[in-house]
Amino acid sequence: MKFKWLVCCLLASGLTFAQTANIDSDYQKMIEREMQSAQKKMAFQLNPNTQNYDVRYHKIELTVNPAVYNVSGKVTTRFKAISGTMNSVVFDLSSPLAVSTVKQGNQILNFTHINNELNITLAQAVALNQIGEVEITYSGSPTYVNEAFTTSQHQGTPVMWTLSEPFGARDWWPCKQDLSDKIENIDFYITAPSAYKGVANGLEVSEIANNNGTKTVHYQHNYAIPAYLVAFAVTNYQIYQQTAGTAPNTFPIVNYIYPENYNTAVNQVAVTLPIMNLFEDLFETYPFHEEKYGHAQFGWGGGMEHTTVSFMGSFSRDLIAHELAHHWFGNKITCGTWKDIWLNEGFAEYMSGLVYEHLDGETAFTNWKNGKIQNITSLPNGNLYLTDAQAEDSNRIFSGRLTYDKGSMVVHMLRYVLGDTAFFQGMQNYLADPNLAYDFTVTTQLKTHLETASGQDLTEFFNDWIYGQGYPIYDAAVSVLDNNQVRVILSQTTSHNSVSFFEMPVKIKFVGPNNQSETVILNHTQNNQEFIVELPFYAPTNVIINPDKDIITKNESYTLGNDDFEKLSNAIQVSPNPVQDLLTIEKQGEFQIQSIDVFSLNGQKILKNVSSPIEVSHLSSGNYIAVIATDLGTFHKKFIKK
Repeated sequence: MKFKWLVCCLLASGLTFAQTANIDSDYQKMIEREMQSAQKKMAFQLNPNTQNYDVRYHKIELTVNPAVYNVSGKVTTRFKAISGTMNSVVFDLSSPLAVSTVKQGNQILNFTHINNELNITLAQAVALNQIGEVEITYSGSPTYVNEAFTTSQHQGTPVMWTLSEPFGARDWWPCKQDLSDKIENIDFYITAPSAYKGVANGLEVSEIANNNGTKTVHYQHNYAIPAYLVAFAVTNYQIYQQTAGTAPNTFPIVNYIYPENYNTAVNQVAVTLPIMNLFEDLFETYPFHEEKYGHAQFGWGGGMEHTTVSFMGSFSRDLIAHELAHHWFGNKITCGTWKDIWLNEGFAEYMSGLVYEHLDGETAFTNWKNGKIQNITSLPNGNLYLTDAQAEDSNRIFSGRLTYDKGSMVVHMLRYVLGDTAFFQGMQNYLADPNLAYDFTVTTQLKTHLETASGQDLTEFFNDWIYGQGYPIYDAAVSVLDNNQVRVILSQTTSHNSVSFFEMPVKIKFVGPNNQSETVILNHTQNNQEFIVELPFYAPTNVIINPDKDIITKNESYTLGNDDFEKLSNAIQVSPNPVQDLLTIEKQGEFQIQSIDVFSLNGQKILKNVSSPIEVSHLSSGNYIAVIATDLGTFHKKFIKK
């Protein structure tokens, strides 16, 4: 007798839906903000005239009043000639801003400012690999087109802020904006009326009262930074400071808060400390620990990960986690093309999931994964690495379903496939790579680091999950044998024809008649693959595929019955069990053993393609599984190492 069950993918409880409702607003606002700013990029063409030099340093001196939509500035830039002698230098600067003077040393220079391009004729040429310096004085009302420069109010008080992602920096200061050149150092001076506090990237060096009712605050940032992450804000901020890190790498977390929100915000940002500790424990010391981390409240919904000071529309835990996570993935190491945007957003969003796992527990983390899977599988298609055409579509670049949700779950599946040790070691090596740290990266460089750490070839995984589309739909035919064994024939169909088969380790939970349970991981390498699984009880009553939501899949199904299969209960024997030194695998019957591997209970391969007897004396004490592939099927035999 057989019966068919459809495995429900909606595990989330009412509480989970309530939690999701509370965080969805900030999450969606964050995505919409990034998408909205990216839409302005479509009219932007990379300026080839800025590609012959490397920016080394900016001194940005701004005079502003948050009540007035205007900026007056002087920007001093040091640059290195990288493709020959330079007789002129070009910067990106929106045409509505008026340049009054340009100097090289004490010499006044000639320039033209047309079509958002400031072209400066140098008085002294700059030879290849030599350093040049120019000083640009300008002023005006920035264009509204990119919404990169904004004035507004909070409870009647003026506030001014910038948000340049990805190509709005030129709207308020002369710069070079692309995804190939990071600025090595910045000094940022903000002069504003004395009633206001200015905030920018880096550490506050000084604040000086002037004689005209203004004050000047000086920030210094000594880490490499792309132009789109340079930012400032000015209003009547009230400051709340925390201390994070572990000696000797302690550093301040400086929160710039609207006074009317101060008490509430102080309670909300308290969670920043355990989140910071978690990310440092899992990955590495906060990448900008020699300066600060912080938040600055501003008027947009969602947030923006400006280096060392995330601009925040609210202080929900998910938003705090996501913007902080970007300081490892996006700020320290930045995607080198829009095709690789998942390296920024997928990792940042997965790190917010790690907060659920470590602060709330496994059930909350499973529910978090389930929510991502439901959104991803709401449509059958969707690649993660973008095509050329997709990389010109802002809606596709910042797709919540794919770039954020699928990106975060693909990161989780990499961890699931590789195991915690190899995954986190690979990520730590990636972050520490001197060729990538505080620079740009692409997808293949991440793949190389994870392969090196794990010893696994991830080509098929990347082809399926990152370059391919869709997901597997699993079906398990489970037959009860005698002596507490079941035969599992595991098959799959795929939701999109770009991938014919997803090769994955599949976790299956068997539930017994008295609510006992046993979870195994089956290495699914071909369709209709057969496995023989030994259970600690007889005749399961329920089968759950992907119980912990580790794989993107939906509509899993199974059949369960007592078929007239050959009785295989004693076909494979392992002895002695428990074992101290040598484990012997013996077969009963006319069939062939094709391979033997040894796995830990969490599915990590410990020994590969070994022969009987197996030397296990070097293994740590505990429980293991011998996975024996035969022409009758694959047997899973537990044994205990003493």
